[in-house]
Amino acid sequence: MASMSTQHTLAVGGVRTSGKEIRSQNVVAASAVANIVKSSLGPVGLDKMLVDDVGDVTVTNDGATILKLLEVEHPAAKILVELADLQDQEVGDGTTSVVIVAAELLKLADQLVKDKIHPTSVISGFRLASKEAVKFIQEHMTISTEDLGREVLVNAAKTSMSSKIIGPESEFFANMVVDAMLAVKKTDSKGNAKYPVKSVNILKAHGGRGRESRLIDGYGLNCTVASEQMPKRIVGAKIACLDFNLMKTKMKLGVQVLVEDPEKLKAIRQREVDITKERIEKILKTGANVVLTTQGIDDLCLKYFIEAGAMAVRRVTKDDMKRIARATGATMVLTLANMEGDETYDASMLGAAEEVIQERICDDEMLIINKPKAKSAASVILRGANDFMLDEMERSVHDSLCVVKRVLESKSVVPGGGAVEAALSIYLENFATSLGSREQLAIAEFARALLVIPKTLAVNAAQDATDLVAKLRAVHNTAQTNPERANLKWVGLDLVKGVVRDNKASGVVEPAMSKIKSLKFATEAAITILRIDDMIKMPRKSKEDPNSYQNAMAQGAL
Repeated sequence: MASMSTQHTLAVGGVRTSGKEIRSQNVVAASAVANIVKSSLGPVGLDKMLVDDVGDVTVTNDGATILKLLEVEHPAAKILVELADLQDQEVGDGTTSVVIVAAELLKLADQLVKDKIHPTSVISGFRLASKEAVKFIQEHMTISTEDLGREVLVNAAKTSMSSKIIGPESEFFANMVVDAMLAVKKTDSKGNAKYPVKSVNILKAHGGRGRESRLIDGYGLNCTVASEQMPKRIVGAKIACLDFNLMKTKMKLGVQVLVEDPEKLKAIRQREVDITKERIEKILKTGANVVLTTQGIDDLCLKYFIEAGAMAVRRVTKDDMKRIARATGATMVLTLANMEGDETYDASMLGAAEEVIQERICDDEMLIINKPKAKSAASVILRGANDFMLDEMERSVHDSLCVVKRVLESKSVVPGGGAVEAALSIYLENFATSLGSREQLAIAEFARALLVIPKTLAVNAAQDATDLVAKLRAVHNTAQTNPERANLKWVGLDLVKGVVRDNKASGVVEPAMSKIKSLKFATEAAITILRIDDMIKMPRKSKEDPNSYQNAMAQGAL
């Protein structure tokens, strides 16, 4: 029988665990992972402090970050960690809830299997329930954002931030995030608008309050000018982006020059200096007054820039350089050599910006490229008390940027605060009773599993979960059975006052894509783990040398 649990050693080496035992192990491992992140869900969720093996501390509320930093050994639990990572990449938010739903689905599926229902029936039931749930969300729970404008974007950003460290300042940060995302809009060849999150540069500066954070209409760099004698502000900047060294030219390794006349040695040294000087002159002749390079500029070459009154910045990272080149319209130059073998630099390779300025923010100096000419760019400078706070603020802002991007691209939102889960729970229960097959039980359990989200939200907010979820289900049942009261479907939880309220009117919204993808991902992950009924674990090969000093001592050979 499939349900019998066995554990025996195989003839080929390794231990085989099968049947009930392995399924129970997998469920326990998945539940353990979900329990770690459970208390961080919702607007009143708590933070976790993670300390790694070298003593680095991370304080975070973000599900994906927590799970990434955990060293998970169990193979089934690893699937949940990868699931959170996938949700983070695809949507950017909802990483905690996707893990909690997947673990709850597993727990209830395990109970069904123990009640002698075949795993295949459970899996097909879950697949059907997931399909119906997605269809229901798209048809009944989505709100089109076409006519709602900016307000819905700000509300989605505020909902995403509500559980994070910047929650109390969500009004301020939500507007900043929306402005940043709208600033980096670009259109592809098919005419579709794209909002790349990576185009928003996030810089962190110690000191100051969170509200002192600001958005720059341009690009910020954690770099400074190469010399203090250079100008700190240039208006009408012509920017050259270089990806080569402006150091004194040296002979390549392996090149030998035999010199008989000492005077010629002097001439060789002089020529080494002149090569770089000529390159710099060619660049400056085109009218460049800001030169950025990914590599070094030595002190000897800096004087040419100082004499020309230009700004030179060295050691700019490659990623920053590419973004600056895109925003200012500059061409990133790898070498000055042209097809004929001569060295030239053309003025068309220069980028332009309204001004380039070096600003002092707390202890750090930053270079800010204001209003680049080719494409709009955005940078957010975050201020905070310490590193832990700044890192968590960066993660929160990144999640909100992803949410705003999804709302802008998919143009639909759903109500938050457990409204979708409660509506799906009622709908799927009714749908299950209309089926006359074995899948009925699996779909009913799927409906029950979804209620873990409103329950956890209420528990984390120190409210009476049983009472609140019962009220919420009653309201959604009315909305689905009485067509005249269909507008009650927007009702979700208010976790501050401990009541149910219309979350559409209160502005608690999430991207529809986030909910749909998290349901699909959670179902797939639960099915993947549920399909496993056998595990063969190979023994670890010993790396010890049988002839080592310790072994020889133990055997008394020495």
